[in-house]
Amino acid sequence: MAEPTIDNLLSEERRYPPSQEFAAQANAQPEIYERDFDEFWTTEAQRVTWFEPFGELYEWELPYTKWYLGGKLNVAYNCVDRHVEAGCGERVAFHWEGEPGDTRTITYADLQRDVVRFANALKELGVRKGTAVAIYMGMVPELAVAMLACTRLGAPHTVVFGGFSAESLSDRMNDMGCEVLVTQDEAWRRGAPVLLKKIADEALADVPGARRCLVVRRTGGEV
Repeated sequence: MAEPTIDNLLSEERRYPPSQEFAAQANAQPEIYERDFDEFWTTEAQRVTWFEPFGELYEWELPYTKWYLGGKLNVAYNCVDRHVEAGCGERVAFHWEGEPGDTRTITYADLQRDVVRFANALKELGVRKGTAVAIYMGMVPELAVAMLACTRLGAPHTVVFGGFSAESLSDRMNDMGCEVLVTQDEAWRRGAPVLLKKIADEALADVPGARRCLVVRRTGGEV
């Protein structure tokens, strides 16, 4: 081509470097790029808790790769339990603010309690390692609890955006073979309620493998 056919109107060349004080306390420093590949990932693996240590770092057969062969860990344990066991139960895991202005401050101990309770509830409903679960919710703390409870049990789960249609939800549930759906009565978006349970009901009508639906009370709307 003799001349460019696309004009770049949004080229951004400005830089905003952090202060030296802020950069000094970062986990990653420039020298990490000079470290040996195998040594780096072997060392970094010690930042998480392993139930069984890995024997081999990786198996690389493009386009497929396996990492930390033989090792066993649990995501929920690493995200929650180990911090409580380390004496950090009263530290804040996250602050949350809902659209209407309601707020919650959730500690690691709070999160562990809720995750364990919900994992036990899922077990009572027959969810086990390998049971596929769909999560169709707004941005509420119970969303994180549901995800962590599934990882605690080893239940694969698909998180479906709360703005998707009934057809999009049913397609994803059928593709994954989901047996359980976790949703909520309604969600808030731009000041108006979104009828998540109503949409979920429409989706479930086209998911023959679904057998349970759990509903979080968010707005208190009639469902």
